[in-house]
Amino acid sequence: MIFAFGAGAVAAPWLIPACLAMPSSEPQTSEASGGSAPARHIGSIKAIAANVITLAPDSGPEIDVTVQATARIVRIAPGEKTLQNATPVRLQDLQVGDRILVAGKASDDAKAITAASIVVMKRSDVEARKEENLQDWQKRGLGGLVQAVDPAAGTATVSVTGFGGAKTIVVHTSKSTVIRRYAPDSMKFDDAKSSTLPEIQPGDQLRARGNRSSDGTELAAEEIVTGSFRNVAGIVSSVDASAGTMSVQDLLSKKLVQIRVTPDSQLHQLPPEIAQRIALRLKAVMAGATGGSAGSGAHSEAASSPAGPVGAGGGMAGGMRPGGAPDFQQILNRMPTVTLTDLHKGDAVMIVATQGTPTSGATAITLLSGVEAILQAAPSGSQAMMLSPWSLGSPGGGDALGQ
Repeated sequence: MIFAFGAGAVAAPWLIPACLAMPSSEPQTSEASGGSAPARHIGSIKAIAANVITLAPDSGPEIDVTVQATARIVRIAPGEKTLQNATPVRLQDLQVGDRILVAGKASDDAKAITAASIVVMKRSDVEARKEENLQDWQKRGLGGLVQAVDPAAGTATVSVTGFGGAKTIVVHTSKSTVIRRYAPDSMKFDDAKSSTLPEIQPGDQLRARGNRSSDGTELAAEEIVTGSFRNVAGIVSSVDASAGTMSVQDLLSKKLVQIRVTPDSQLHQLPPEIAQRIALRLKAVMAGATGGSAGSGAHSEAASSPAGPVGAGGGMAGGMRPGGAPDFQQILNRMPTVTLTDLHKGDAVMIVATQGTPTSGATAITLLSGVEAILQAAPSGSQAMMLSPWSLGSPGGGDALGQ
Protein backbone atom coordinates (compact mmCIF):
# COMPACT_ATOMS: atom_id res chain seq x y z
CA MET A 1 0.00 0.00 0.00
CA ILE A 2 1.28 3.47 -0.87
CA PHE A 3 0.84 6.45 1.44
CA ALA A 4 1.33 10.16 0.74
CA PHE A 5 3.83 11.66 3.13
CA GLY A 6 4.03 15.42 2.60
CA ALA A 7 5.69 18.38 4.21
CA GLY A 8 2.31 19.86 5.01
CA ALA A 9 0.78 23.32 5.18
CA VAL A 10 0.43 26.00 2.60
CA ALA A 11 2.80 26.25 0.31
CA ALA A 12 2.28 24.45 -2.60
CA PRO A 13 4.07 22.47 -5.26
CA TRP A 14 7.43 23.23 -3.80
CA LEU A 15 6.59 21.36 -0.60
CA ILE A 16 8.10 18.00 -1.40
CA PRO A 17 5.69 15.13 -0.97
CA ALA A 18 7.21 11.68 -0.93
CA CYS A 19 5.51 8.31 -1.24
CA LEU A 20 6.27 5.54 1.19
CA ALA A 21 5.71 1.84 0.90
CA MET A 22 5.14 0.29 4.30
CA PRO A 23 7.76 -2.33 5.18
CA SER A 24 6.91 -5.70 3.72
CA SER A 25 7.97 -7.26 7.00
CA GLU A 26 5.23 -5.44 8.92
CA PRO A 27 2.69 -7.91 10.30
CA GLN A 28 -0.52 -7.82 8.34
CA THR A 29 -3.86 -9.29 9.31
CA SER A 30 -7.03 -9.60 7.35
CA GLU A 31 -10.68 -9.55 8.08
CA ALA A 32 -10.83 -13.14 6.90
CA SER A 33 -8.55 -14.21 9.73
CA GLY A 34 -10.54 -12.24 12.24
CA GLY A 35 -8.02 -9.41 12.52
CA SER A 36 -8.02 -5.84 11.34
CA ALA A 37 -5.58 -3.75 9.37
CA PRO A 38 -3.21 -1.63 11.50
CA ALA A 39 -4.16 2.00 12.04
CA ARG A 40 -1.96 4.58 10.33
CA HIS A 41 -1.43 8.26 10.99
CA ILE A 42 0.74 10.90 9.34
CA GLY A 43 1.72 14.19 10.92
CA SER A 44 4.29 16.16 12.88
CA ILE A 45 5.67 15.50 16.33
CA LYS A 46 4.34 18.06 18.79
CA ALA A 47 5.92 16.69 21.97
CA ILE A 48 7.89 13.71 23.29
CA ALA A 49 7.71 12.48 26.90
CA ALA A 50 9.50 9.23 27.74
CA ASN A 51 8.15 6.70 25.23
CA VAL A 52 5.00 8.65 24.31
CA ILE A 53 4.86 10.94 21.27
CA THR A 54 2.15 13.56 20.88
CA LEU A 55 1.35 13.54 17.18
CA ALA A 56 -0.36 16.43 15.41
CA PRO A 57 -1.92 14.68 12.40
CA ASP A 58 -2.44 16.38 9.07
CA SER A 59 -6.16 16.13 9.84
CA GLY A 60 -8.07 15.47 13.02
CA PRO A 61 -7.23 15.84 16.72
CA GLU A 62 -3.89 15.11 18.38
CA ILE A 63 -2.99 11.46 19.03
CA ASP A 64 -0.80 9.87 21.71
CA VAL A 65 1.66 7.40 20.20
CA THR A 66 3.14 4.83 22.58
CA VAL A 67 6.45 3.51 21.27
CA GLN A 68 7.29 0.04 22.53
CA ALA A 69 10.84 -1.29 22.63
CA THR A 70 9.96 -3.66 19.78
CA ALA A 71 8.73 -0.89 17.47
CA ARG A 72 10.69 -0.50 14.25
CA ILE A 73 11.82 3.11 13.66
CA VAL A 74 13.50 4.10 10.38
CA ARG A 75 14.51 7.37 8.80
CA ILE A 76 14.11 8.29 5.14
CA ALA A 77 15.10 11.31 3.09
CA PRO A 78 12.49 13.58 1.46
CA GLY A 79 11.66 12.34 -2.01
CA GLU A 80 12.20 8.64 -1.28
CA LYS A 81 9.37 6.46 -2.54
CA THR A 82 10.27 3.22 -0.79
CA LEU A 83 12.04 2.14 2.37
CA GLN A 84 14.92 0.63 0.44
CA ASN A 85 17.31 3.36 1.59
CA ALA A 86 15.80 3.78 5.06
CA THR A 87 18.18 3.74 8.04
CA PRO A 88 17.28 2.54 11.57
CA VAL A 89 17.08 5.22 14.27
CA ARG A 90 16.20 5.28 17.97
CA LEU A 91 13.33 6.97 19.73
CA GLN A 92 15.73 9.45 21.34
CA ASP A 93 16.78 10.54 17.83
CA LEU A 94 13.32 11.95 17.14
CA GLN A 95 12.62 15.64 17.73
CA VAL A 96 9.68 18.01 17.85
CA GLY A 97 8.81 19.06 14.33
CA ASP A 98 9.87 15.80 12.66
CA ARG A 99 7.35 14.28 10.26
CA ILE A 100 6.35 10.69 10.99
CA LEU A 101 4.18 7.93 9.57
CA VAL A 102 2.95 5.66 12.38
CA ALA A 103 1.40 2.22 11.97
CA GLY A 104 0.09 0.15 14.86
CA LYS A 105 -2.89 -0.77 17.03
CA ALA A 106 -5.35 2.00 17.81
CA SER A 107 -7.09 2.35 21.16
CA ASP A 108 -10.82 1.75 21.38
CA ASP A 109 -11.52 5.47 21.41
CA ALA A 110 -9.04 6.08 18.53
CA LYS A 111 -7.29 8.76 20.59
CA ALA A 112 -4.09 6.77 20.95
CA ILE A 113 -2.06 4.23 19.06
CA THR A 114 0.60 1.70 20.07
CA ALA A 115 3.22 1.91 17.33
CA ALA A 116 4.50 -1.19 15.56
CA SER A 117 6.50 0.88 13.09
CA ILE A 118 7.44 4.53 12.61
CA VAL A 119 8.88 6.07 9.47
CA VAL A 120 10.44 9.47 10.19
CA MET A 121 11.45 12.33 7.96
CA LYS A 122 13.65 14.74 9.93
CA ARG A 123 12.52 18.34 10.04
CA SER A 124 16.01 19.50 9.04
CA ASP A 125 15.91 17.22 5.97
CA VAL A 126 12.48 18.54 5.01
CA GLU A 127 13.59 22.16 5.34
CA ALA A 128 16.73 21.53 3.27
CA ARG A 129 14.72 19.78 0.57
CA LYS A 130 12.13 22.55 0.55
CA GLU A 131 14.87 25.12 -0.02
CA GLU A 132 16.34 23.01 -2.81
CA ASN A 133 12.92 22.63 -4.37
CA LEU A 134 12.25 26.35 -3.99
CA GLN A 135 15.40 27.17 -5.93
CA ASP A 136 14.42 24.71 -8.66
CA TRP A 137 10.95 26.24 -9.01
CA GLN A 138 12.51 29.67 -9.34
CA LYS A 139 15.00 28.40 -11.91
CA ARG A 140 12.75 26.16 -14.00
CA GLY A 141 9.26 27.41 -13.17
CA LEU A 142 6.86 29.70 -14.99
CA GLY A 143 3.51 31.20 -14.09
CA GLY A 144 0.79 32.70 -16.20
CA LEU A 145 -2.82 32.70 -17.35
CA VAL A 146 -4.21 29.76 -19.29
CA GLN A 147 -5.31 30.67 -22.81
CA ALA A 148 -6.24 27.23 -24.13
CA VAL A 149 -6.16 23.56 -23.18
CA ASP A 150 -5.85 20.63 -25.59
CA PRO A 151 -6.36 17.37 -23.68
CA ALA A 152 -5.82 15.29 -26.82
CA ALA A 153 -2.41 16.83 -27.38
CA GLY A 154 -1.68 16.97 -23.64
CA THR A 155 -0.92 20.69 -23.72
CA ALA A 156 -1.95 23.93 -22.04
CA THR A 157 -1.15 27.26 -23.69
CA VAL A 158 -0.18 29.89 -21.14
CA SER A 159 0.23 33.65 -21.45
CA VAL A 160 3.19 34.73 -19.35
CA THR A 161 3.26 38.46 -18.70
CA GLY A 162 6.19 40.36 -17.31
CA PHE A 163 7.82 43.74 -17.46
CA GLY A 164 8.66 43.31 -21.13
CA GLY A 165 5.16 42.33 -22.21
CA ALA A 166 3.36 39.04 -22.76
CA LYS A 167 4.54 35.88 -24.48
CA THR A 168 2.86 32.57 -25.15
CA ILE A 169 4.33 29.30 -23.88
CA VAL A 170 3.01 25.82 -24.59
CA VAL A 171 3.16 23.57 -21.54
CA HIS A 172 3.42 19.87 -22.42
CA THR A 173 2.22 17.17 -20.01
CA SER A 174 2.93 13.46 -19.87
CA LYS A 175 1.69 10.50 -17.85
CA SER A 176 4.24 11.32 -15.17
CA THR A 177 3.25 15.00 -14.82
CA VAL A 178 1.81 15.74 -11.37
CA ILE A 179 -1.21 18.03 -11.65
CA ARG A 180 -2.93 19.62 -8.64
CA ARG A 181 -5.74 22.15 -8.30
CA TYR A 182 -6.52 24.51 -5.46
CA ALA A 183 -9.82 24.36 -3.60
CA PRO A 184 -12.09 27.37 -4.28
CA ASP A 185 -12.12 28.43 -0.62
CA SER A 186 -8.54 27.70 0.40
CA MET A 187 -5.05 28.96 -0.34
CA LYS A 188 -3.40 25.97 1.32
CA PHE A 189 -1.60 23.45 -0.80
CA ASP A 190 -2.71 20.69 1.56
CA ASP A 191 -6.25 21.42 0.40
CA ALA A 192 -5.25 21.16 -3.27
CA LYS A 193 -6.59 18.05 -4.95
CA SER A 194 -5.09 15.78 -7.54
CA SER A 195 -6.36 17.00 -10.87
CA THR A 196 -6.24 16.34 -14.60
CA LEU A 197 -5.52 18.40 -17.67
CA PRO A 198 -9.20 18.57 -18.79
CA GLU A 199 -10.07 20.26 -15.48
CA ILE A 200 -7.86 23.23 -16.36
CA GLN A 201 -9.87 26.03 -17.96
CA PRO A 202 -8.97 29.17 -19.94
CA GLY A 203 -8.54 32.04 -17.49
CA ASP A 204 -7.10 29.82 -14.76
CA GLN A 205 -3.75 30.69 -13.32
CA LEU A 206 -1.12 28.04 -13.77
CA ARG A 207 2.33 27.43 -12.37
CA ALA A 208 4.50 24.75 -13.98
CA ARG A 209 7.98 23.41 -13.42
CA GLY A 210 10.07 21.57 -15.98
CA ASN A 211 12.60 21.91 -18.78
CA ARG A 212 12.13 24.61 -21.38
CA SER A 213 12.89 24.38 -25.07
CA SER A 214 15.93 26.24 -26.37
CA ASP A 215 13.78 29.11 -27.66
CA GLY A 216 11.75 29.30 -24.43
CA THR A 217 8.38 28.82 -26.13
CA GLU A 218 7.68 25.34 -24.75
CA LEU A 219 8.02 23.60 -21.40
CA ALA A 220 7.90 19.88 -20.59
CA ALA A 221 6.10 19.94 -17.24
CA GLU A 222 7.06 17.74 -14.32
CA GLU A 223 4.58 19.46 -11.98
CA ILE A 224 1.60 21.75 -12.51
CA VAL A 225 -0.58 23.54 -10.01
CA THR A 226 -3.63 25.49 -11.14
CA GLY A 227 -6.49 27.40 -9.68
CA SER A 228 -9.17 29.93 -10.40
CA PHE A 229 -8.26 33.07 -8.49
CA ARG A 230 -9.68 36.52 -8.16
CA ASN A 231 -7.71 39.66 -8.99
CA VAL A 232 -8.61 42.87 -7.19
CA ALA A 233 -6.94 46.21 -7.85
CA GLY A 234 -8.31 49.31 -6.18
CA ILE A 235 -8.62 51.58 -3.17
CA VAL A 236 -9.13 50.47 0.42
CA SER A 237 -12.55 51.58 1.63
CA SER A 238 -12.38 50.25 5.19
CA VAL A 239 -10.32 47.98 7.44
CA ASP A 240 -11.49 45.92 10.41
CA ALA A 241 -8.28 44.50 11.87
CA SER A 242 -10.06 42.79 14.77
CA ALA A 243 -12.26 40.82 12.36
CA GLY A 244 -9.44 40.29 9.88
CA THR A 245 -11.39 41.85 7.02
CA MET A 246 -11.18 44.76 4.64
CA SER A 247 -13.26 46.21 1.83
CA VAL A 248 -11.77 47.45 -1.44
CA GLN A 249 -13.34 49.50 -4.21
CA ASP A 250 -12.27 47.38 -7.16
CA LEU A 251 -11.26 49.23 -10.34
CA LEU A 252 -11.99 46.19 -12.50
CA SER A 253 -15.49 45.30 -11.39
CA LYS A 254 -16.40 48.79 -10.10
CA LYS A 255 -17.79 47.07 -7.01
CA LEU A 256 -16.97 47.03 -3.31
CA VAL A 257 -15.20 43.74 -2.56
CA GLN A 258 -14.95 42.16 0.88
CA ILE A 259 -11.64 40.42 1.55
CA ARG A 260 -10.61 38.22 4.49
CA VAL A 261 -6.99 38.37 5.64
CA THR A 262 -5.61 35.36 7.51
CA PRO A 263 -2.21 34.55 9.02
CA ASP A 264 -1.43 32.68 5.80
CA SER A 265 -2.03 35.76 3.63
CA GLN A 266 1.11 37.43 2.30
CA LEU A 267 1.07 41.20 2.72
CA HIS A 268 3.88 43.25 1.20
CA GLN A 269 4.49 46.92 0.49
CA LEU A 270 6.30 48.29 -2.54
CA PRO A 271 8.74 51.14 -1.85
CA PRO A 272 7.82 54.23 -3.93
CA GLU A 273 10.89 54.01 -6.14
CA ILE A 274 10.14 50.40 -7.09
CA ALA A 275 6.49 51.22 -7.79
CA GLN A 276 7.57 54.09 -10.04
CA ARG A 277 9.87 51.86 -12.06
CA ILE A 278 7.17 49.21 -12.48
CA ALA A 279 4.76 51.95 -13.58
CA LEU A 280 7.28 53.13 -16.18
CA ARG A 281 7.58 49.64 -17.58
CA LEU A 282 3.81 49.21 -17.58
CA LYS A 283 3.35 52.47 -19.50
CA ALA A 284 5.94 51.33 -22.03
CA VAL A 285 4.20 47.99 -22.53
CA MET A 286 0.82 49.69 -22.94
CA ALA A 287 2.27 52.20 -25.43
CA GLY A 288 3.82 49.37 -27.40
CA ALA A 289 0.56 47.45 -27.45
CA THR A 290 -1.27 50.45 -28.93
CA GLY A 291 1.51 51.19 -31.37
CA GLY A 292 2.17 54.59 -29.87
CA SER A 293 5.56 56.16 -29.40
CA ALA A 294 4.79 57.82 -26.12
CA GLY A 295 6.57 56.16 -23.27
CA SER A 296 9.51 54.95 -25.35
CA GLY A 297 11.83 57.04 -23.25
CA ALA A 298 10.34 55.58 -20.11
CA HIS A 299 10.85 52.11 -21.50
CA SER A 300 14.45 52.89 -22.22
CA GLU A 301 15.02 54.25 -18.75
CA ALA A 302 13.33 51.33 -17.01
CA ALA A 303 14.96 48.70 -19.17
CA SER A 304 18.42 50.16 -18.81
CA SER A 305 18.35 49.83 -15.04
CA PRO A 306 16.35 46.73 -14.09
CA ALA A 307 18.10 46.49 -10.76
CA GLY A 308 16.67 49.78 -9.61
CA PRO A 309 17.91 51.67 -6.56
CA VAL A 310 17.58 48.67 -4.28
CA GLY A 311 19.49 46.24 -6.46
CA ALA A 312 22.33 45.80 -4.03
CA GLY A 313 19.91 44.98 -1.26
CA GLY A 314 18.28 42.08 -3.04
CA GLY A 315 15.46 44.01 -4.66
CA MET A 316 15.15 43.94 -8.39
CA ALA A 317 18.66 42.65 -8.89
CA GLY A 318 17.79 39.76 -6.63
CA GLY A 319 14.82 39.03 -8.87
CA MET A 320 16.72 38.69 -12.11
CA ARG A 321 16.27 35.51 -14.10
CA PRO A 322 19.29 34.00 -15.86
CA GLY A 323 18.06 35.54 -19.13
CA GLY A 324 18.09 39.02 -17.64
CA ALA A 325 14.36 39.67 -17.18
CA PRO A 326 13.18 40.52 -13.66
CA ASP A 327 11.05 37.90 -11.91
CA PHE A 328 8.28 39.89 -10.25
CA GLN A 329 7.55 37.18 -7.69
CA GLN A 330 11.13 37.09 -6.47
CA ILE A 331 11.06 40.87 -6.23
CA LEU A 332 7.81 40.68 -4.28
CA ASN A 333 9.22 38.17 -1.81
CA ARG A 334 11.96 40.65 -0.94
CA MET A 335 9.63 43.56 -0.31
CA PRO A 336 8.86 44.68 3.26
CA THR A 337 5.99 42.83 4.93
CA VAL A 338 3.03 44.65 6.47
CA THR A 339 0.01 43.71 8.56
CA LEU A 340 -3.66 44.55 8.22
CA THR A 341 -3.28 47.27 10.85
CA ASP A 342 -0.78 49.02 8.56
CA LEU A 343 -3.44 49.50 5.88
CA HIS A 344 -5.81 52.48 5.91
CA LYS A 345 -8.71 53.91 3.99
CA GLY A 346 -7.49 55.41 0.73
CA ASP A 347 -4.49 53.10 0.28
CA ALA A 348 -4.04 51.59 -3.16
CA VAL A 349 -3.71 47.79 -3.21
CA MET A 350 -3.41 44.90 -5.63
CA ILE A 351 -4.76 41.60 -4.31
CA VAL A 352 -4.94 38.03 -5.50
CA ALA A 353 -7.58 36.11 -3.56
CA THR A 354 -9.43 32.83 -3.59
CA GLN A 355 -12.66 32.80 -5.53
CA GLY A 356 -14.39 32.05 -2.26
CA THR A 357 -17.81 30.59 -1.61
CA PRO A 358 -21.11 32.20 -0.58
CA THR A 359 -20.33 31.29 3.03
CA SER A 360 -16.58 31.86 3.24
CA GLY A 361 -16.04 34.87 0.98
CA ALA A 362 -12.75 35.68 -0.75
CA THR A 363 -9.50 35.24 1.18
CA ALA A 364 -6.38 37.21 0.31
CA ILE A 365 -3.51 35.09 -0.90
CA THR A 366 -1.17 37.96 -1.70
CA LEU A 367 -1.72 41.66 -1.10
CA LEU A 368 0.55 44.39 -2.37
CA SER A 369 0.24 47.95 -1.08
CA GLY A 370 2.10 51.07 -2.16
CA VAL A 371 0.91 50.58 -5.74
CA GLU A 372 -0.52 54.07 -6.34
CA ALA A 373 1.88 54.76 -9.22
CA ILE A 374 1.03 51.44 -10.88
CA LEU A 375 -2.71 52.06 -10.74
CA GLN A 376 -2.20 55.60 -12.02
CA ALA A 377 -0.34 54.11 -14.98
CA ALA A 378 -3.32 51.81 -15.59
CA PRO A 379 -6.43 53.64 -14.35
CA SER A 380 -8.81 50.87 -15.37
CA GLY A 381 -6.93 48.35 -13.27
CA SER A 382 -7.02 45.72 -16.02
CA GLN A 383 -3.58 46.53 -17.37
CA ALA A 384 -2.14 46.61 -13.87
CA MET A 385 -3.26 43.04 -13.41
CA MET A 386 -1.06 42.08 -16.34
CA LEU A 387 1.29 41.35 -13.48
CA SER A 388 -1.18 38.86 -12.03
CA PRO A 389 0.99 35.76 -12.45
CA TRP A 390 2.70 36.84 -9.25
CA SER A 391 -0.24 35.25 -7.45
CA LEU A 392 1.10 31.80 -8.18
CA GLY A 393 4.54 33.19 -8.70
CA SER A 394 7.21 31.42 -6.85
CA PRO A 395 7.45 28.85 -4.18
CA GLY A 396 8.54 30.35 -1.00
CA GLY A 397 5.90 32.32 0.33
CA GLY A 398 2.74 31.68 2.00
CA ASP A 399 0.77 29.95 -0.43
CA ALA A 400 -0.41 31.00 -3.06
CA LEU A 401 0.82 29.13 -3.26
CA GLY A 402 4.23 28.30 0.89
CA GLN A 403 4.43 26.88 4.26
